Amino acid sequence: MTGHPIRLLLADDHPVVRAGLRAVLETEPGIDVVAEAATAEAAVARAGQGDVDVVLMDLQFGRGMNGAEATALITARPGAPRVVVVTTYDTDADTLPAIEAGATGYLLKDAPPEDLAAAVRTAAEGRTMLAPSVADRLMNRLRTPGTALTRRETEVLALVAEGLSNHAVAGRLHLTEGTVKSHLARVYAKLGVDSRTSAVAAATGLGIIRR
Repeated sequence: MTGHPIRLLLADDHPVVRAGLRAVLETEPGIDVVAEAATAEAAVARAGQGDVDVVLMDLQFGRGMNGAEATALITARPGAPRVVVVTTYDTDADTLPAIEAGATGYLLKDAPPEDLAAAVRTAAEGRTMLAPSVADRLMNRLRTPGTALTRRETEVLALVAEGLSNHAVAGRLHLTEGTVKSHLARVYAKLGVDSRTSAVAAATGLGIIRR
């Protein structure tokens, strides 16, 4: 990454957010905002052109592909740019898919400007920078692996929280209804609850899924 500025792609569906990120980062020495993308699909296409070092990626884009899916496609390519997720969400349901997809960093949108610039530089060097709340949650998962929900269990519970039936969850995740029931049984055991409502309430309180 030496010899030229860090070339940055801003991917967010809100023009005001992109403008804010650009305003903060364009004043930083050694960082050059070369492009913006309003959809995850556009971010994947633009990141593949070979002139981007780091992508700042939102997680939610309304319709179509989400930020974690885009991150997986971007990072799967040889010589891919690094991806730093910048979002308002820090639940397990958001952080785990993004990190598993290959995100190098994960920041929240209320992070100080200096943290944003530091995350870009850190990512360009191939190192990881996580929001403190995200780092704490990952450490807790490592310390207590027996009680942490898996990514699939988290996905199932997040859909249950949206009001989907077991049948509908199975269809959405391409699982059998029996598999969904098995996942929920393990969720109940790990959270110490005995109903869907209690599981959703407990997981929300623990920051596993969004309110």
